[in-house]
Amino acid sequence: MEHASAHIPHPIRKKLFMEFLVDLFGGNGLATTLLYICITGFVGVLLGKLSLGNVKLGIAGVLFTGIILAHFGAKFNGEMLHFAQEFGLILFVYAIGIEVGPRFFSSFKGDGLLLNVFAVCIILGGFGVAIALHYIFDVKPEVITGIMCGAVTNTPGLGAARQVVDNYLAVHPDANLDASYLGSGYAMAYPLGVLGIILTMILIKIIFRIKISKEVDDYNTSLNSGKHLESVTVTINNENLYGKTIDYIVDFVDKELVFSRIERNGEYFIPTADFVVEKNDIIHGVANDDTIANIRLKIGEVEIGQKSAIEGNLIMRNFMITNHKIAGKTLEALGIYRRYPANITRIYRAGLEILPTLRTTVEVGDSVRVVGKKDVMDAIKAELGDSIAEWSHPNIVPLFLGIALGLIVGSAQFFIPGLPVPAKLGLAGGPLLVAILLGWRGRIGNMTFYMNSGANMILREMGIVLFLACVGLGAGGKFVDTFVNGGYVWVGYGFAITFIPIIIVGIIARLFKVNYLKICGFIAGSMTDPPALEYANSLSSTHAQSTGYATVYPLTMFLRILLGQTLILILL
Repeated sequence: MEHASAHIPHPIRKKLFMEFLVDLFGGNGLATTLLYICITGFVGVLLGKLSLGNVKLGIAGVLFTGIILAHFGAKFNGEMLHFAQEFGLILFVYAIGIEVGPRFFSSFKGDGLLLNVFAVCIILGGFGVAIALHYIFDVKPEVITGIMCGAVTNTPGLGAARQVVDNYLAVHPDANLDASYLGSGYAMAYPLGVLGIILTMILIKIIFRIKISKEVDDYNTSLNSGKHLESVTVTINNENLYGKTIDYIVDFVDKELVFSRIERNGEYFIPTADFVVEKNDIIHGVANDDTIANIRLKIGEVEIGQKSAIEGNLIMRNFMITNHKIAGKTLEALGIYRRYPANITRIYRAGLEILPTLRTTVEVGDSVRVVGKKDVMDAIKAELGDSIAEWSHPNIVPLFLGIALGLIVGSAQFFIPGLPVPAKLGLAGGPLLVAILLGWRGRIGNMTFYMNSGANMILREMGIVLFLACVGLGAGGKFVDTFVNGGYVWVGYGFAITFIPIIIVGIIARLFKVNYLKICGFIAGSMTDPPALEYANSLSSTHAQSTGYATVYPLTMFLRILLGQTLILILL
């Protein structure tokens, strides 16, 4: 049968097609709004991958794409755009919170406390510069807030500030506020925000005549004196332990030493709980380097870093915890060491290496190292899970519960004297705070809030692309006019907010003898800026930069979101 469209004259088909395109791209309905959001995300992500030297726009390419499309007439439904923007922000900050939660409080240990102090000084310094610019040059509250968020390259802070402005306008619709200026200020300040961070790193290097090779050597030397796990061999020569069982010794040195295997007369084996030790038995295990002295006093001679081959009937395997039934159990309750000739010697969780003790809990997503007899490994694997399919499956129920709790916390109002409206954490701060606590805690009852890295990455990237696409589309209509009519001055304001705090704190940190590579890392982290971290990583192949970045990132992200709201509330 001949298709019906064949009877329609070509000019009419062409006219209908043109009307279809006009309706699709020129309307303001749901389909048009979604179409422009998707185009903005697609083009923006590709734009962000383009590099100029070691610098990329990154995810900010989505924002600039949205601005360009809106400037050239992209249409959209305002309510739909607003919903997509807020929902994207919620997904983004929740994923961040779940990711950083497990290491949020541990980041304050060791020199992490000092690095976080420096990061807080940078954050508060930028906040103070923004307030000073507002009063000196009479910059509108929404403008200086957008500039500050762009200058410190922090998108969640922009989202939090946008929430405050929207809430304020809902109560005071006649207020002299324009939420679109938040996005415009952010976009104008962002490019020099990235370049200002990199310029600071270069200037500190020049001022102190730093040689990267020496910094690398100093950092590697510091690793040898820092707290980390070591493979050890311990010869039993404490006569008080002769004739004692392994179960007794395990409890005696719990939190200090984890048993891998026993060597007696050149033969290696996994001892059972009732195995009786003798003089000169050698324990092969794992310990924190700061507990070596205690182990030497309690048991006997200790040798560090002596890794012997695992041979014969013994084997070492790494397993992923994917069995939800055992999640949250302690190693003592799990009882691997009692029921099998095998021991869990290390636990890896969210980038952390954990010394397993009897009271250490295992969580879904943990990777555990097991040393034991070959013939029991399949049974241990079945008990722990180690299922790629199970691990890859997204944990949807806890996700929605966590977001719901975040929305409740974010919507709670609290009154602060001097502020024009009640303060609240909002759709950014609430889910972030709850996610950090859930990520740190790991579970409520039998419900685990672990999210595998792939699912977290998808959630985070989808959320930030949605948010930036909507911000760009919403701000683009006025962007060029704003820039031409004095907005170019905002670029200078943004550079001041970026540069002044980090150059001062960077110099002070160096005077405190902080490693230059760590300075670069915590400066990039205090500005939550991946492009700056990429530049810092190009200086050396060590992990010092990434370590500094990750150490300050959790607290920085929380404070940036909080201060994005606080600034606009103070200045209203």
